[in-house]
Amino acid sequence: MSKNERLIIILLASINFTHILDFMIMMPLGNYLMPYFKISPQQFTFLVGAYTLTAGLSGFTAAFFVNNYDRKKVLLYGYAGFLLGTIACGIAPTFELLLAARILAGLFGGLIGAQVLSIVADLIPYERRGAAMGAIMSAFAVASTFGVPFSLYLANVISWHAPFLLVGIVGIVVIPLVSKYVPAMKGHIREKETDANKFEVLQVVVQNPTQRLALLFSFLMMMGHFLIIPFINPYMEFNNGYSKTITPMIYLVGGISSFFAANILGKLADKYGKLPVFSVSVLASLFFVWLITNMPPIHFALMLFIFAIWFVLATGRGVAAQAMISNVVTPKHRGSFMSFNSSVQQLGTAAASFIAGIIVVEGGNGKISRYNWLGYFSIVVLVICFFLARRLFKKMQAGSTANPLSKPVIEELAETV
Repeated sequence: MSKNERLIIILLASINFTHILDFMIMMPLGNYLMPYFKISPQQFTFLVGAYTLTAGLSGFTAAFFVNNYDRKKVLLYGYAGFLLGTIACGIAPTFELLLAARILAGLFGGLIGAQVLSIVADLIPYERRGAAMGAIMSAFAVASTFGVPFSLYLANVISWHAPFLLVGIVGIVVIPLVSKYVPAMKGHIREKETDANKFEVLQVVVQNPTQRLALLFSFLMMMGHFLIIPFINPYMEFNNGYSKTITPMIYLVGGISSFFAANILGKLADKYGKLPVFSVSVLASLFFVWLITNMPPIHFALMLFIFAIWFVLATGRGVAAQAMISNVVTPKHRGSFMSFNSSVQQLGTAAASFIAGIIVVEGGNGKISRYNWLGYFSIVVLVICFFLARRLFKKMQAGSTANPLSKPVIEELAETV
């Protein structure tokens, strides 16, 4: 990889880092924002879900027209709007204005992820693209292991406003560098397409039952995972008495566990099959979902160990699931399908937040009630995902003779070994 390519990858990874951190930091801020604004658990989940809902809708809508424009300009436009919304979050004086700022950030944030990955695919040749994509996706691990704990530290020593302002400041530094060093990306632009061609990709999905089920599976996977996340910090502080100065360790340990799990379980999935790794991960995670949402006050080290195992299993089922989902569509339509898949995942996260807000209520002495109900609901959804996966992907496990779509993927994997 040349020096210029490395610089571009670093800049794009920086955009991904700030984008992911902005989304991730809202969830553990529940025990800061609920007392500060005197809002209910349901109102807090509006703050979490507003971003993902609007990002999912804007990303879905943009899929039909962004290919007609310079990818760099779309990225800069989306990123500037996202930063404006994030900075507005950092200075919002009321709950209503904070909610409006989250909606604004989501509308523009929905444009960012797909453009970053598209630019990498356009710039980096296929034989070197794996390392580039790995660098871009490592932003998630960095955001988990460094970004979230550091942001919560700033929230403790300064205020809850600080994490959003930090993201805004970093983004303001990144924008002129991206503008200068990332080249214009116009090679993909074709003559203006007819409306029929624009909506062909959606028609393909609608008419294909396997793809429809795969999107439903992806939606439920995200919903089942995120049902319990928004109230982890409030439950650990308000119900179990852990100080907010030490709960950031949950995300530090979880991020480190996820980083190693993604690499190790990804290789195991390639060796032993995606469906077996997914099945074991999802079934084993059910016990830990129940344990976390029914957890009594225990030693802090034991609590961290439980969360570490849960993060490992959640990562394993996620990595295997995404690998299987990407294989239900031919290469010709894979890019568009994965854009829809990304939007569906955002909507699944939003649905989880809103459902969590409906179920969880404020109890006595500042505690939250019915968090265990979220755990039971999450378990039901994940069990449904288990059976959906068996129906959708069992033939893939048998190899290329059972599923013709597996052959190109197997050949691509063989070429990379």
